Amino acid sequence: MITKMKKLTLLVYHKEYETFLRGIRDLGVVHVAEKRQDVADNAELQENIRLLNQLKATFDQFMAINAKREQPAPETGGIPARGLEVLSEVEALHHEKAKLNQQLQGYAKDEAALLPWGEFKPESIHALRDAGINIGFYICPERAYKPEWEDAYNAITISAVASKTCFITITKAGEHIDLDVEHVKLPPHSLSEIKELAAVTQKALEENEDKLSNLAAKEASSLKAAIGDLRQTIEFSKVLMNTECMSGEKLMLLEGWAPAVKEEEVAAYLDKHQAYYEITDPTPDDDVPILLKNHGLFAWFEPICKLYLLPKYGEMDLTPFFAPFFMIFFGLCLGDIGYGLFLLLLVTGYRAFAKQIGSTMKPVLSLVQVLSFSTMICGLLTGGFFGFAMYELDWPAMKKLKDMVSLDNNQMFLLSLLFGVIQILFGLILKVANQTIQFGFKYAIETLGWIILFTSVIVATTLPEIMPMGEDVHLIIMGIAAAMIFLFNSPGKNIFINIGLGLWNTYNMATGLLGDILSYVRLFALGLSGGILASVFNSLAVGLAPDHFIAGPIIMVSIFLIGHAINIFMNVLGALVHPMRLTFVEFFKNAGYEGGGKEYNPFKKTIQSYKQ
Repeated sequence: MITKMKKLTLLVYHKEYETFLRGIRDLGVVHVAEKRQDVADNAELQENIRLLNQLKATFDQFMAINAKREQPAPETGGIPARGLEVLSEVEALHHEKAKLNQQLQGYAKDEAALLPWGEFKPESIHALRDAGINIGFYICPERAYKPEWEDAYNAITISAVASKTCFITITKAGEHIDLDVEHVKLPPHSLSEIKELAAVTQKALEENEDKLSNLAAKEASSLKAAIGDLRQTIEFSKVLMNTECMSGEKLMLLEGWAPAVKEEEVAAYLDKHQAYYEITDPTPDDDVPILLKNHGLFAWFEPICKLYLLPKYGEMDLTPFFAPFFMIFFGLCLGDIGYGLFLLLLVTGYRAFAKQIGSTMKPVLSLVQVLSFSTMICGLLTGGFFGFAMYELDWPAMKKLKDMVSLDNNQMFLLSLLFGVIQILFGLILKVANQTIQFGFKYAIETLGWIILFTSVIVATTLPEIMPMGEDVHLIIMGIAAAMIFLFNSPGKNIFINIGLGLWNTYNMATGLLGDILSYVRLFALGLSGGILASVFNSLAVGLAPDHFIAGPIIMVSIFLIGHAINIFMNVLGALVHPMRLTFVEFFKNAGYEGGGKEYNPFKKTIQSYKQ
């Protein structure tokens, strides 16, 4: 359900305003109404946002390092100012690392250039040049090398690399050399010196990484504190931007929202600080923030609703209403007892042995456990267990269970369509309730007419002994439904306009409803395809295993594990996406769900709130 909100209008003297806002922040329940969006025009705020992004990126890097390496236990607590110093130190280390990598690349290039020539001292070449002897270094293709160069220029072949000849010439100073080949300019160091310099640089890189690793182990908490402190500063600045100045900037006007259950707490604080305030109920034109407050099982499905759109204030929260359907649809799509058992044991084991589970992760794990249990229950309808047909076992218990709950493909197909009819009709009933709450009952009469019409057709088709199709009772009910559809679709308008709109709505409903119901066939199709793939992997595991007492079982188990891992991944993904599609498109549409609400985000302290 949606938490009831109260609108706050606050008027404070300008000299006391910042102190007052700090108190509101400590209170931590007021959602400040946004009025200005010119964040880009505020240079200081933009700089703080840029710095915050740098801090977050560095913190994420620290978390990745700590996850990869064995580190000392990170220090608890942290000082925001130290976090900014750590950011500067990390930037210096990154700059040093980039410089060292550039040097290492240069040394690698120099080493590659010197390798064909072997070990020699560049000083010896310089000494010979000073003595009037020039040593020239050349490279040419093997077929281009001419033996007469040995007589003309004292050419000496040093090595042959990749079909190229590396040779030197020894000539007197000033002697002209006419060779149409590549003249090589070698680095100013010997090969051994280059290798030594590269080793020193590599060691410096390792020391750089060790420094960064030690910072990650010791200063992650300081970075986290700095992120929280800077976020607090940014939020404070945004609140100031959404404040209106009145009476020559002597009074500061701020509007916000607080849950109705916190009204007394907020009023007590405002009375204590002698601020002028008004606490009123929202009007239909107000953009009220949304705080969902479901309990138990339904609370675990709130993230799924948020993936689409939060409801508007005054709309019904459909989370409790789609949750049971989603749970069943997931089970039908995955549809294998073994897969459900695997997911259930995996998540339960993780919860049992994980050292620390975040508050946001616990509901997700609980949701997976519920969906896994639903998969096991729905899997009983087909009897699939990792692709094996349990109901083919000649066990009395299996035969009894098969007689009780087993459904064939035709029955599963019809069951999927039946769920479609039930959920769509349920959505229309919710639409009636939603329209009645928001606008009044007369705006829900048309939808109620459609419900009566569809229900009468279903009853007349499936239970003709109760109400035969086309007889007087059925015709009277359909006539009443038609009057509701054609005369009350737009209360207050001309009757002819209503009839015209009724005809158009009838066309849309007839075509749209058929497509909506057929969409639920995917529940049957996904379950069937997943079971077929599972059995195919089982057949491959048995068929491709060689007749060898060691290699055979190893290959068979490998194919089985890899095949079912792929199938579980694909089917779980499909079992999440397609029930979401049925919920967001078919159910929400027929329930008249609009959405578009803004999430409740109170102005409060966030020093230790950042998580990876």
